[in-house]
This record gives sequence, structure tokens and C-alpha cells, in this order.
Amino acid sequence: QVQLVESGGGSVQSGGSLRLSCAASGYTDSIYCMGWFRQAPGKEREGVALIKRDGTTSYADSVKGRFTISQDNAKNTLYLQMNSLKPEDTARYYCAADHLRCSFYPSNFGYWGQGTQVTVSS
Repeated sequence: QVQLVESGGGSVQSGGSLRLSCAASGYTDSIYCMGWFRQAPGKEREGVALIKRDGTTSYADSVKGRFTISQDNAKNTLYLQMNSLKPEDTARYYCAADHLRCSFYPSNFGYWGQGTQVTVSS
């Protein structure tokens, strides 16, 4: 089992920045992929950024150049640095992990945190 706890959400004006953190515990040595997803009210959960154990990253087109995913393996912590935030980035952001798969499909991830709210005002 893997436990994930997100932090760092909040309210910010358009153009501002936030950094999300996700602390992982439990059976973390065998995690293959971690990712950030988000879900706005009335919308489906969507992938934002992924990072494999070897450091390979992937980003959704909507956040490329603005968001950066990173991990500190020594601290078992995942980060998402979000710059140039827009009102359309408003959503609840979730951290996810899996031992085998890595894609932007939420169904491919077996472990999820509870999420942290990000609100961007214009």
C-alpha cells in the first residue's frame, strides 16, 4: 500500500504561482510513476503532469511551459511548481502513484491522495 498526502493549495490571482507537494509513505520503493491530476466542478479528472522513477516527465499541453513536476526520492515527495496560473487552472489537484503504469488516464493509477484545492481568480 502507498499513502499520499497533498499540500500547498490555495487561492492566487491570475499570473501568480503555487507549489504543490505530495508526501508518499508505505511501499514507495516499487513506485514506477507518479503524477498530478486535477478535477474542476462538473468536469472529468484530467492528467496534468507525470514523472517516472527515472525522472522522465510528461505534461498536458495546457500546462506545458508553465508547470514543472519534480520529485525528491530521498524525501519521498512529489512537487508541482505552477507558474503563470490562469483561472482555468482552478480545480482540485490530486497526486497519484502506480507500481506498473504511467499515462494520463486516471484509471491507470492505483493510489490517490485526497486532493488540494487551487483557486485562481482573474
